[in-house]
Amino acid sequence: MGRAAEMLGVTPAFLRTLGTAKLIEPQRSDGGHRRYSRYQLRLATRARELVDQGTALEAACRIIILEDQLAEALRINAELQQSRDQRPANTGRRSA
Repeated sequence: MGRAAEMLGVTPAFLRTLGTAKLIEPQRSDGGHRRYSRYQLRLATRARELVDQGTALEAACRIIILEDQLAEALRINAELQQSRDQRPANTGRRSA
């Protein structure tokens, strides 16, 4: 946790708070140390940016969750659009 906090320029307490807020839930090593994924570190960085801009921590966490959900919805929409575009065109004729 100390290394992750140092990399992000935050305190370990800030990372613990993000865990308490359920924004990130790090895995634990065999020794019980918190291990953060790159994705979790990106979320923590975004949280820090929002908090530095004056957003309350709980609001920042909600914003990040909504941003993440929007990105996922856009990704799924793009996949569906691509799948639809790759289907053969329907001529509108029905066979008897």
